[in-house]
Amino acid sequence: MSLSHSSLNKVSPQGLLVAIGIVFGDIGTSPLYTLAAVMRGKELTETLVLGTLSCVIWTLTLQTTIKYVIITLRADNKGEGGIFSLYTLVRRFTGGWLKYPAIIGGSFLLADGLITPPISVSSAIEGLLIFYPHLDTVPIVIAIIVALFVSQQFGTQFLGKLFGPIMLVWFTFIGAIGFWALFGHLGVLRALNPVWAMRLLTEYPGGFWLLGGVFLCTTGAEALYSDMGHCGRGNIRVSWGYVKLMLLLSYAGQSAWLMQHLGQRLSETSPFYSIVPGWLTVFSICLATLATIIASQALISGAFTLVGEAMRLNFWPRQRVVYPSTERGQLYVPYINWGLMVGCILIVLHFRESKNMEAAFGLAVTLTMLMSTVLMSMFLRMKRVNPILIVLITGVFLTVETTFLIANLMKFEEGGWISVTLGLLLMALMYFWYRGEAIKAESIRYDSLPDNLHLLKQLSIDESIPKYATHLVYLTTAEDTRKIEAETLYSILNRAPKRADIYWLLHIYVEDEPYVMRYKVETLAEEDVYFITFYLGFRVQPRINLLFRMVVEDMVKNKEITLETRYRSLNTHRVPGDFRFVLFRTFLSYENALSISDKLIMNVYFLIKNISLPPQAAYGLDTSNVVVEDVPIVLARPANLRLTRIQPKEEPYTG
Repeated sequence: MSLSHSSLNKVSPQGLLVAIGIVFGDIGTSPLYTLAAVMRGKELTETLVLGTLSCVIWTLTLQTTIKYVIITLRADNKGEGGIFSLYTLVRRFTGGWLKYPAIIGGSFLLADGLITPPISVSSAIEGLLIFYPHLDTVPIVIAIIVALFVSQQFGTQFLGKLFGPIMLVWFTFIGAIGFWALFGHLGVLRALNPVWAMRLLTEYPGGFWLLGGVFLCTTGAEALYSDMGHCGRGNIRVSWGYVKLMLLLSYAGQSAWLMQHLGQRLSETSPFYSIVPGWLTVFSICLATLATIIASQALISGAFTLVGEAMRLNFWPRQRVVYPSTERGQLYVPYINWGLMVGCILIVLHFRESKNMEAAFGLAVTLTMLMSTVLMSMFLRMKRVNPILIVLITGVFLTVETTFLIANLMKFEEGGWISVTLGLLLMALMYFWYRGEAIKAESIRYDSLPDNLHLLKQLSIDESIPKYATHLVYLTTAEDTRKIEAETLYSILNRAPKRADIYWLLHIYVEDEPYVMRYKVETLAEEDVYFITFYLGFRVQPRINLLFRMVVEDMVKNKEITLETRYRSLNTHRVPGDFRFVLFRTFLSYENALSISDKLIMNVYFLIKNISLPPQAAYGLDTSNVVVEDVPIVLARPANLRLTRIQPKEEPYTG
């Protein structure tokens, strides 16, 4: 079940600890590399240091605090958050065009996930260079990444309990170290004045383009919204107050150290590790490594949830989903897990050092933030907020995020092309799959189910036809009992007539709520034909084998049906009847005359289908009782195709 409104706003010590453990990992490890990304190789000046700190302060305030913590967290879909949850919340009140920002945002959020584990873990491990300047950190980083992804299949229920305490220690540590370093130059607090940010952008040579590095301080803001269902809005808002304070102290402490080195060029030295006392360096490296592993874990779990939602919304082909623990919402998608692992390893091998990854990091997530702003404006309209206020809020965030996007485009040739290319590929995959499913749905022809009930009942008692099954089950896209797919009737009546004692029609309706599970049974012909509708939330896996068995058991308990077989020799011994499922596997018929665009969409769709689960696995059906029939899809028959019959010539018989 979803969180109630009261529990969503409830604040508890345990909830605060959980929020600190799983929500703020990505944004919480950004002090490791953000200031270094802006200032590396540059001569340190007061305008550069204070201007950058001012930009960081106001970016965290505008983007993270105001946009996500104050405004976006209000848009809960029965307690759940995330870009696809927001889409399902607002799509019923607006036009179908909203699927495009949802697809774009989800694609680039997933693409950004390939960069986060490598840059986070690398930036932590590179602290060892203080002791071993020539150490090759690549094997260590890859080993940690491999261990992280291999462990996903076992679930994180036990280790997850340690995330909160470890991240609490991490935030307290970076805040304390930053506070200690701040005493070296309290003048950096002048950066609270946004005038310094404006001076950086207008007076410092190329200052505008430095915003690409500044943006790294807020790349994890999307997780605040995505993890609302796990932690609750109240816990995230309260814990963010502490987390933000610790982050600002860390950035201020690093800036204070930088102010003591004005006129010098920042080398490969990390400002973060530079303010750590020597006797704490080893501890800080170990703690930073744990924090980056936790941040990566949270991102991987978020990727699984994102793909799971995309599958239910027809944005992604069906993949095998595993539930490694009893914790609600925790799932494991093997295909995505191993794909991310390979991608992360390739990223590490290509860039080798975190400073090289900074160019690829952040560019994709700016597009996600822009799309979430578009969807958020629709939510504000849905809530009937003053139109002038909607325009003002949307305009401010679109301006800020577009500015960051333009600044980040400077990174394109240096490595940003990787995350953008990956995002575009994922976007194309989602779009072609969605359009292919939509075109396929449009090709379905329906017949009247009530008009054919008598045929089904007569077939059921026609003993001249061998019995195909005691219970014969079909999945149907029909949303009510007035119609049935012509293909289903053809399968039962024409394609080797299938006699059964009871025919079952199952329809799955995806609700806009995340975890709802309901069903409805309609008796069309007692002990002959039943129509069951499952109402499942967009985060619920459609395990039809299990759900259907639960419904049948419930109907037997209520004495609505009997399960015993109707074979005379077995019925006396009360042997249960057999169930057989019939599924359809589609392919594109050669009889189509498609437009160029539709042909491209369908060809790509069926190409993508090669990585999709077969129908029986997608619906959680046992392969021992499933029959799959191949069905051609005819979308558009060739027009003006004339076939003329000619008469044979009569030849005189000479035999």
